[in-house]
Amino acid sequence: MDSPDDSTPVPGPEIDSLAEFDAAVASGRLAGRRVQSVDLTDRGAALLAADTAGAVFLGCLMAPGTAAKVRADGAFVFPPVPGLPFDPYRGLLYSPDALYEGLTDGGYAATPDARAYRWFQETRASGDTFASMLRALHDDAVSDALDEHLAGGAFVVGVMGGHTTARGSAEYAAAARLGRTLARSGLTVATGGGPGAMEAANLGAYAAPHPDPMLDKACELLAANPSFTPSVTDWALAAFAVRERWPGGGGSVSIPTWFYGHEPPNPFADHIAKYFANALREDGLLARSTAGVIFLPGAAGTVQEIFDNATPNYYGSRGRPTPMVLVGRAHWTKELPAWPLLRALADSRPMESRIALVGTVDEAPEALARMSAKR
Repeated sequence: MDSPDDSTPVPGPEIDSLAEFDAAVASGRLAGRRVQSVDLTDRGAALLAADTAGAVFLGCLMAPGTAAKVRADGAFVFPPVPGLPFDPYRGLLYSPDALYEGLTDGGYAATPDARAYRWFQETRASGDTFASMLRALHDDAVSDALDEHLAGGAFVVGVMGGHTTARGSAEYAAAARLGRTLARSGLTVATGGGPGAMEAANLGAYAAPHPDPMLDKACELLAANPSFTPSVTDWALAAFAVRERWPGGGGSVSIPTWFYGHEPPNPFADHIAKYFANALREDGLLARSTAGVIFLPGAAGTVQEIFDNATPNYYGSRGRPTPMVLVGRAHWTKELPAWPLLRALADSRPMESRIALVGTVDEAPEALARMSAKR
């Protein structure tokens, strides 16, 4: 077979699209590949002619005769699972449009996000082993897709904060400005993906390419639906209206979970890694925040995240400690005094120079940059 020209993409070990599949067939390098959730119904002839020995097909649609042939070649075929509201083999991260498909016509209850949450509640209650296996497959595929998305050397900064921060509040606007500042400095903003301060930070990253007044106007429009209660539908539609009015926003990452399915994912992150297992989600978000984490005022969840992040910094289990910036002196010293404990843990350890407490959100980027310069 002739070698492909320079314009033909050569796939890596994993194949997530028809274009990558076609390139693999053209290059004669399909054997041993992992083909993930690609509709191969129209590629029967190519599969019948190709060497598929050792290949693995995860959730790929193909004709029965074609599937029998590739199995005979020595390939492993994991068939699609019918009736699920999600794809356990998905090769790509979610987008807002994917999770909220059907929102306009059927409301939030009709969306894949809501249906996946209902399925999770039902199967978790029943203790179905097959369902737990499907959840594990899905979450592993999401982790893999997230690593691939960030593989280009992105400098990721995590922004943590409470889900109750209301649109229209000064705290929401400040978190949005923070996200914009971080994104404009070249960092990839990553959040827990929910509403409140998390949404605000993703909104700020989305606003980064636009003129400054856009963010103020967007916050003003969103304030008409300050919370996802009583209506997730209205809350989400307001966000999509902002995206439609100002298209071409900046990118960011969010990592929500169906474990807290009553909190919908915000639509401002363009790449969403949504998990069933909250522990995987929490650890994955913090581990990938290689440029540091900024902790806005929050409650139990944010406190948990502070010390989840402090533990590997304390022991050095992920290498050099990453910066941690706590925002809100009164909040973290009096209301929820996490700062004194964090400072005591850091005393005389390498992480001591990598923690900071600041009074306002606007001080956080400078503190982060100052600690990053100490590498």
